[in-house]
Amino acid sequence: MTIGSKLAWDDTVLPFQLDLSDIRGRVARLDGALNGILSQHDYPEPVEALVAEMALLTALIGQTVKLRWKLSLQVQTRGALRMIATDYFAPEKEGQPARIRAYASYDASKISDAAAFDQLEDGYFAILVDQGKGTTPYQGITPLAGGSLAACAESYFAQSEQLPTRFALNFGKAMLADGTGEWRAGGLMIQTMPKASPFASGEGGTGENGLLRPEDLVTGDEEENWRRVNFHVDTVDELELIGPDLPPTDLLVRLFHEEQPRVFDAQSVRFGCTCSEDRVRQSLSIYSAKDIQKMTTEDGLVTADCQFCGRHYELDPESVGFEARK
Repeated sequence: MTIGSKLAWDDTVLPFQLDLSDIRGRVARLDGALNGILSQHDYPEPVEALVAEMALLTALIGQTVKLRWKLSLQVQTRGALRMIATDYFAPEKEGQPARIRAYASYDASKISDAAAFDQLEDGYFAILVDQGKGTTPYQGITPLAGGSLAACAESYFAQSEQLPTRFALNFGKAMLADGTGEWRAGGLMIQTMPKASPFASGEGGTGENGLLRPEDLVTGDEEENWRRVNFHVDTVDELELIGPDLPPTDLLVRLFHEEQPRVFDAQSVRFGCTCSEDRVRQSLSIYSAKDIQKMTTEDGLVTADCQFCGRHYELDPESVGFEARK
């Protein structure tokens, strides 16, 4: 696929609702934003794929958080890929873009040729929502299961929120007109509207190790609506999610024209980091003068690197740490 210029729907999340079936959703495109995230690092291919999938999930889920809130997704494992962390910063004001960032920590000597998800082992998938200063962040956790991070996210919503949820994702590098490669990613999310769940706790689900799956939570007309809409989602072509020829609005009409789709204002998304010298100083404020001395380089500086954007900080050791804070 050759793409010569930025598309109007690049780096956007389009929310929609299917009025006939009482299901809501989002269509996301992460192109320049994902390229910005991955260009900061030289990840092995399996790590790139997992970070891309995680970033796309973060954009799809994060669009619902309120102004000035922060949504984070995390994966922690004992496998070759030890951690993936993503943040979605909601706009400060209406009309402004949201910001997204991500990074991964891994053991390069243990990365194999196995499938990307197989690089994860014995860990968990977590979603955290930070509502701002003075509040306690919400956190929900689910085991790593189902063969993909998208399946983990579906299990999280089934277990923690009792909301049937489905993701369809695609991502990869596209060849530009000048011969260089850039990341393109697109995804679709559907979710039943919040209501009382008919599921009786304690019965166990049909997923791996008894985890709840979306279909465990629907009965009657809701089950019929969910199955019908999922049938349409199954027909989506991967190129339709990332290609240059089908705007998200046209994709929704193609998939769900019988479901009475209704779209809302799209949210633009940008790669962005919140690191700063002040934040670095704050993070070092827990250390004593003795600890800071151990961190000081031969050049007489305390250095720090942002894992998300790669920015390098050099600080005077006299100005950081617990003693400097007094």
